[in-house]
Amino acid sequence: MFFVFWLCGSIILGVSIWLRVSENGGKVSGVNIKDFLPAINLLIAVGSIVMVLGFLGCCGAMKESKCMLILFFIGLLLILVLQITAGILGALNTPQIATVVNDAYKEYIPLNTQPDSVKKEIGEMQQEIKCCGLLNGYSDWGNSIPTSCNCTDGDQDHPCVKIAGRSVWAQSCIDVMIDILKANCIIIIGIAFGLAVIEIFGLAFSMTLYCQIKNK
Repeated sequence: MFFVFWLCGSIILGVSIWLRVSENGGKVSGVNIKDFLPAINLLIAVGSIVMVLGFLGCCGAMKESKCMLILFFIGLLLILVLQITAGILGALNTPQIATVVNDAYKEYIPLNTQPDSVKKEIGEMQQEIKCCGLLNGYSDWGNSIPTSCNCTDGDQDHPCVKIAGRSVWAQSCIDVMIDILKANCIIIIGIAFGLAVIEIFGLAFSMTLYCQIKNK
């Protein structure tokens, strides 16, 4: 059990350090690593802590050290409490995602008055995630709906709408992004609580071993 924690910490630390010092143009599989540096730094910290805790657990088990086992227990308990707190806060704040995103993009409406550089970025986003407009759909563009809004392969998840003899994406980009963010939040919360179950087993195992050593 303790070796599993040490191994997981080592893997997390190794992968996050590799991403942090990657020299492949700052990109891995086309993803710009610089955009994820805060998350990578957090992974380095988490990997280091988990690896140290695993090491304490292994040494405590082999040497039958009550001190090391209790340090492992306290450290893992703190991680568990923080993890559950973060998961609960994430679940409670998920409904507020729409408000935050809407406030962030409200200043760009109407889109046809924005600089060409902004229009280009929005156009690329529309083609990538199959949407049109930011907040209110195609109406955000006024009478200048760009070709990036053209709906070519609509389906249930990305429906089309007819407007002025054209077929454009029915959903606004904000709606699509909110759906993506909510889906990712659910995945993250699920992983967090899944790991919590494993950590509870680790806590129970370390305390059982501690009590056995104490009874000797």
